[in-house]
Amino acid sequence: MEAAILISIGIILLVIGLVSCVLPPLPGPPIAYIALLIAAISLNKTQDLPNWLLIVYAIITVFILIIDNFIPVWSTKKFGGTKAGIRGCFIGIVIGIIFSPFGGISIILCPFLGAIIGEIVDGQSLSIAVKSGIGSFIGFLLTSGIKIILVLFMCYHYFKAVF
Repeated sequence: MEAAILISIGIILLVIGLVSCVLPPLPGPPIAYIALLIAAISLNKTQDLPNWLLIVYAIITVFILIIDNFIPVWSTKKFGGTKAGIRGCFIGIVIGIIFSPFGGISIILCPFLGAIIGEIVDGQSLSIAVKSGIGSFIGFLLTSGIKIILVLFMCYHYFKAVF
């Protein structure tokens, strides 16, 4: 019974971790990593989840958390955006999350529009604002994609160890 509860908690953490890769308020990879720790320690699956694998996942998770803050900035700047575009993108992400129950497209569209609006409010031309929006959107996709790939690998190792 206790094992079933721990397995369920691990699965819930993996799902939250996966969803959080696209919804920024929660850090997806660390949440999924906790599921691996539960499986390794509480369920005694150290044979299937050896320490070296947990250490590698911990290092990759920390690295991704660090670059997660730099890729959107880098891509927005690469496309000619400013800090106003980055802030607008973040506000757009928050708005997209609020309106996501009405359609998942808001999670993709709102950061793009937020970056454009942020640039326009800051006095940039429409062409620069659109380029900044594209840059912030590409940064969002890159970081989300990297996190999703990592969490999917964690899911694979979790389910391989537990089942």
